Amino acid sequence: MELLQLKYFRTVARMEHMTKASQELHIAQPALSKTIARLEEDVGVPLFDRQGRQIRLNTFGEVFLKKVETALDALEEGKKEVNELAGLEHGSIHLATSTLDRLSEPLGHFLSLHPEVNFRITQVSMEEMEELVEAGKVDFGFTALPIEKPDFSAMPVLNEDLYLAVPPGHRLAGRSSVSLSEVADEPFIGYKEGFLFQKLNDSFFRKAGIMPNFVCRVDEPAAIASLVRAGLGVALVGGCGRGGDSPLTLVSIKTPVCQRNFQLIWHKKRYLSLAARKFSDFVVQYFSELQGANK
Repeated sequence: MELLQLKYFRTVARMEHMTKASQELHIAQPALSKTIARLEEDVGVPLFDRQGRQIRLNTFGEVFLKKVETALDALEEGKKEVNELAGLEHGSIHLATSTLDRLSEPLGHFLSLHPEVNFRITQVSMEEMEELVEAGKVDFGFTALPIEKPDFSAMPVLNEDLYLAVPPGHRLAGRSSVSLSEVADEPFIGYKEGFLFQKLNDSFFRKAGIMPNFVCRVDEPAAIASLVRAGLGVALVGGCGRGGDSPLTLVSIKTPVCQRNFQLIWHKKRYLSLAARKFSDFVVQYFSELQGANK
């Protein structure tokens, strides 16, 4: 029984499709089929039920898959521990996030200090993030939505107030604060439905008892800022990093309380490399200093 056979088996078991699995593994389908057949010979029982082109993990395969995943995860953690003994510069970090809006700057600063760290980012939905953290496929998830799972740990890194962004010369531009209920009839610029920030914003609108008139929905924070400046409508935007040179006119929201709470999440039973632990400490310190400077 070879390590490569186990890795191939895990992929086929996850996809339950030989052609798709061969494409993901970048090998020919006949070669993959032979590898799985040899593994079944070594185990002594069929691991899949086959009907024509259909392939499904059977009861034997389900039991075997749990042991294979445990073994492969243990080997991966062993590799991380060995790399840690070699020092921070040989470490690796894999992070999953649904948005890069607040993460790009601290990431750039961290990599400038530790250029040899192997850093990977995967942009995913919240559901995919949970699955990746659960399976140990990533070290961290970065999210503004809470994830409540018994084996997950979370570290708050940024509490960000939201503001109402208005175009230059807007009737509310001179106000120090506003209630969301006051802008129920304004044209709104928002994110596409299902987007992380829009889910948060929708909860604030519900608390305010309004249903915004969306004239445009986008998937990039920069697009929202551009459309507000162009006078297309108003929008909810984060105030992190705001200052006198901000291109937007931002009005505080007094009711309801509108705030994003970003956090790093990880699986408490998975091994975190020295590089990963250093990164989490760095992100906390970075945002702490940033918020202190904005007070």
